[in-house]
Amino acid sequence: MDGKANKPVLERLSHLVGTKNKLGKAIKGYSKYREANQIATHFSEYLLPVIASSRALKAQSYSIRHSVYCEELKLEATRPNRQESDEFDAYSIPCLIRHVSSDTIAGTVRMVRPTLESELLPIEKYCMHAITNDALLPTNFERSSICEISRLAIPAHFRRRSMDHFSGAEVGKLNPSTFSQTELRCFPFIAVGLYLTATALIIQEGIEHVYVMVEPRLAKNMRLVGIKFKQIGPVIDYHGQRAAHHVDLKALKYGLSGGFAVMRDDIVAKLAQEY
Repeated sequence: MDGKANKPVLERLSHLVGTKNKLGKAIKGYSKYREANQIATHFSEYLLPVIASSRALKAQSYSIRHSVYCEELKLEATRPNRQESDEFDAYSIPCLIRHVSSDTIAGTVRMVRPTLESELLPIEKYCMHAITNDALLPTNFERSSICEISRLAIPAHFRRRSMDHFSGAEVGKLNPSTFSQTELRCFPFIAVGLYLTATALIIQEGIEHVYVMVEPRLAKNMRLVGIKFKQIGPVIDYHGQRAAHHVDLKALKYGLSGGFAVMRDDIVAKLAQEY
């Protein structure tokens, strides 16, 4: 059988009409929308958002952070208890993604939520010099209206899709043969799921100003999803090449595109059931 006959109808049609006309662009846009919806559906089947409300779940979050930041990337000193935690965790809410079939944590991020004047965001303590947009300095706003998303950490065996370089094949790690191809397609969206879980909390609390210190590549990927990170300073060397970004509540509520809005709404619904 001709190879072209095996291609999806939309792909063949797109090949015939091209992408530089209105019909071609419409087909390409619809294909992306459908793919995003499929990813959102698969994500909710295999991966579960969790808020670390218990001491045990917080310990799992700190353990993953230690594995990534201290042992793998060596950005922080190792700790005897293998728990990477700091002063900001006292007023932070950890968000987790659980891999359903293996019942293991696939990633973590935290929302730092100060309420007292003495409680700073990490970006305020370490990177205020990296914010050159004076209008969006965190100090311009009430403590209750700001937060920071930080300490994103995803274990290596969930970050890699390649079966040839799958570190989960090591003894004591997850066995790659237990993951379906559909699950593997979802794994690159774990970071998106973590940010959307934090987003659900931010929307619920009505926090108006969100700060992140991230790599330009991750900020670009978030913009493609529809989370419009606005860069508010130059790229600096802080645990790698990173820049300060700001996003407001309105953008979080209404900016998500296609299936990622579906993914966010599904996360909101799941968190509402649990908490």
